[in-house]
Amino acid sequence: MRRPLIIDNWKMNTNLADATILTNSVKNHIGDLDVDVILCPPSVWLYPMTEILEKSPSNLHLGAQNMYFSDSGAITGEISPLMVKALANYVIVGHSERRKIFGETDEFISDKIDAALKHNLKPIVCVGEIKKMEEERKGPGRPTKVDVRSDVLAQLRHALSGVSRDDIEKVIIAYEPVWAISKGTANSRHAATGAYAASVIEKLRNIIADKYGEHIAQRIRILYGGSVDEDNIKEFIYQPEIDGVLIGGASLKAKEFIKICREAGGKD
Repeated sequence: MRRPLIIDNWKMNTNLADATILTNSVKNHIGDLDVDVILCPPSVWLYPMTEILEKSPSNLHLGAQNMYFSDSGAITGEISPLMVKALANYVIVGHSERRKIFGETDEFISDKIDAALKHNLKPIVCVGEIKKMEEERKGPGRPTKVDVRSDVLAQLRHALSGVSRDDIEKVIIAYEPVWAISKGTANSRHAATGAYAASVIEKLRNIIADKYGEHIAQRIRILYGGSVDEDNIKEFIYQPEIDGVLIGGASLKAKEFIKICREAGGKD
């Protein structure tokens, strides 16, 4: 059975005081839960958060929000796999905001994944519908079936193109439909339905099974992300295909985030 995983992506938010309070709050409240938690603060807070988590519960981990694929070089403003590796064990790659705002292509993201694995970092690979969908135009972004024009499956195939059979179990997949990602505060009305998210994740798992075998596919954790909050977490976490959630806006509220973790860990 796959252990539930909750990933906390703060994006470009928090000052050092906020980050310290959030990290300490999570550290003090999730140690008894049967769930893994990964905190992904802005890169400038990775070092101070590492110090706070020096004596943290074994189920609490630290991740980076992004990295470049080169070990070093004249690349202003970027951080390398070696820099991330010194402070964290996980790194988010392929987030839709990186794809849209910075123009990151499938090939570029694949290079990041390969670099992460080379340096024994565990990549959290984000995939999600980029192309406009008919269902999106009809309502608040809650389609009931996968659009045949969706590029989410192609994104995963590209992402795994260079991943070996030995490395695939180090990879975490996060399905985040672009139309469901909140712009700040999470809004349950914008989230996918649990059934729809599970149907997409089932198709993503089938891609892994085709490439690496069904046994390995059943060991890979695939999460849902997009306007997850304390009100809708049950809709996702109780779907057998969904192994956890990647949280944005709700992750900045310690009380709400801890409640989500406790729900996923079967304590609420």
